[in-house]
Amino acid sequence: MNNVEKAIEALKRGEIILVYDSDDREGETDMVVASQFITPEHIRRMRKDAGGLICTALHPDICNKLGIPFMVDILEFASQKFKVLKELYPNDIPYDEKSSFSITINHRKTFTGITDKDRAFTIKKLAELVKEERFNDFGKEFRSPGHVTLLRATEGLVKNRQGHTEMTVALAEIANLVPITTICEMMGDNGEAMSKNETRKYAEKHNLVYLSGEEIINYYLEKYLKE
Repeated sequence: MNNVEKAIEALKRGEIILVYDSDDREGETDMVVASQFITPEHIRRMRKDAGGLICTALHPDICNKLGIPFMVDILEFASQKFKVLKELYPNDIPYDEKSSFSITINHRKTFTGITDKDRAFTIKKLAELVKEERFNDFGKEFRSPGHVTLLRATEGLVKNRQGHTEMTVALAEIANLVPITTICEMMGDNGEAMSKNETRKYAEKHNLVYLSGEEIINYYLEKYLKE
């Protein structure tokens, strides 16, 4: 198996994989897990060993069915009343054209929503709701704002944007899993993104699949979409 196929099998087993985007983008490695298999242990490991922002990325088709917008769309709409929001528009992102951030949520049965147990519960319940196609129950089961940050993948996934959001959702789609992933950037002790060498060593030490964004993009465009 090539790296992408190894990553797919690992995701199906509920394992964490590592994905490095590229040298000319963020230059970051993310821990990634298929959200339908999320556990408090996954959250704890991301929090302690990765240290970035734990987010949950959703396929655009799911976002459309749930009615989840991009955060920039909310800001633009609300700026009619709150003028400062227009000034905050993220039109100067140095590595991309558009942010994938959407809303934040907690499941209504969580307490504060921030604990490893609460965040894992919120994410798992979201994946279950989507798998069962209970899209109309989204507002009944979840509240916002919360402690799980949702990311809305761009239409066409890696054909139109090559962020960790699109790449990891594409992997889940290829694997025939619920196309929702939970990701977290790996930060170094120096306060910067952990280097490729460091994240590769981490992957080797913990026997985790490590792959680049280029591998995912090429596999998705050249093999998956043509099948």
